Amino acid sequence: MKPIYHYASVSEALEQLNKKGFIHDFNLLDETIRKNPNNYEIEHVYRYEGDSDPDEEAVVYGITCNSGERGVYVAGFSANSENEASTVLAKLCIEGNNKQYRTLTSTN
Repeated sequence: MKPIYHYASVSEALEQLNKKGFIHDFNLLDETIRKNPNNYEIEHVYRYEGDSDPDEEAVVYGITCNSGERGVYVAGFSANSENEASTVLAKLCIEGNNKQYRTLTSTN
């Protein structure tokens, strides 16, 4: 069984993923992810829900590119923060990819 990681915050998840080698910021590659979703595999998913503030809601993806680069993508999931790349990543989670991943939910 793969280890389960639970982080108290988005920043802690990003710090720990960085220590695991997820060093690239895939938020800078929105268009590339949208156009070539099959080039990416989601290895980790961490979902955070704010108790009272929708702005605290986020999803942190730990992603590996077919070139071997590992990085993170952070997406808000409130109604006003949706973009095409985060929609593609959510779809990859639903439809699956070649690797197993875990979805973790944290309530702040």
